[in-house]
Amino acid sequence: MGKDKNPRRVADNEAMAKLRMLRTSPQKLNLVAALIRGKKVEKALTDLTFSKKRIAVDVKKCLQSAIANAENNHGLDVDELVVAEAYVGKNLVMKRGRPRARGRFGRINKPFSELTIKVRQIEEQA
Repeated sequence: MGKDKNPRRVADNEAMAKLRMLRTSPQKLNLVAALIRGKKVEKALTDLTFSKKRIAVDVKKCLQSAIANAENNHGLDVDELVVAEAYVGKNLVMKRGRPRARGRFGRINKPFSELTIKVRQIEEQA
């Protein structure tokens, strides 16, 4: 009786992790995401560790989560993983403001964004 199992959203040799409600603009987050796209996961982790960007810490957490998902949930080999996709999306924007001269109101937007990282296992060519 029960429900059918949901189909996987990624291929058999892939795993993914998502991070929502990151308190930074999507444009700034995309700079860090572009840093790791297409790289092997060990190289991507070291790049994020030594990056000076504040948001790199959260991107590293998301990448480590994707690696753990690949290893524990899908049985993939960690040494053969590559960052296949790292894309950024918009989330909500908190609107704040400051009083300005002559009774006006200066608007300050505080954007949030979300990050999706997909890792893929590739076969090493000897």
